[in-house]
Amino acid sequence: MDATAAGEPRYRVREMTEPDIDAVAAVRVSAWRHAYAGLMPQAYLDGLSVAAYAEQRRAAFADPAGAVTNLVAEGPDGTVLGWAAYGPATSTDPEGTAPDEGELYTLYARPDVIGTGVGRTLLTEVLRRAPYPAVRLWVLEGNARARRFYERAGFRPDGGVLVEDADGSPVRELRYRRASVGVTVAVTVAG
Repeated sequence: MDATAAGEPRYRVREMTEPDIDAVAAVRVSAWRHAYAGLMPQAYLDGLSVAAYAEQRRAAFADPAGAVTNLVAEGPDGTVLGWAAYGPATSTDPEGTAPDEGELYTLYARPDVIGTGVGRTLLTEVLRRAPYPAVRLWVLEGNARARRFYERAGFRPDGGVLVEDADGSPVRELRYRRASVGVTVAVTVAG
């Protein structure tokens, strides 16, 4: 949890519930449009739909076999400001998965709260809760701000590269990795 000058928690992190799905979908779509402008085709970003993504989240959320943990960060008034999801490392990794590794699938904050500690608070909580000795994630190669954020938190690129398709355009992602157990996260946010 990030704290105010008076020591009061600024953000509360909790497990996501079904009523959070619409707010999480709005966070995801607005964060993608903000973070990936110029890195993905604009038509692709403009075509993202909060309603369609909410339906996808509902289906995933309802899956009793799912191994994903979803966390939300909320402000003092209960407004969802950010979302993170983690679980076992996925099989989409071109080099396969390490059976004991976890993966941070998603970490997004509303664009209007970037730089306020929401992302840091979520990441700290993911690393505290993740029952894996190491956690990996994928970050767009051209997303310098996100790469700096993860590097400040102790993640390092490990050489893994994945090329995804975004509306017919290749998008390169780099794999980052760090230990998750017993490591304190200290992130300095700079513009």
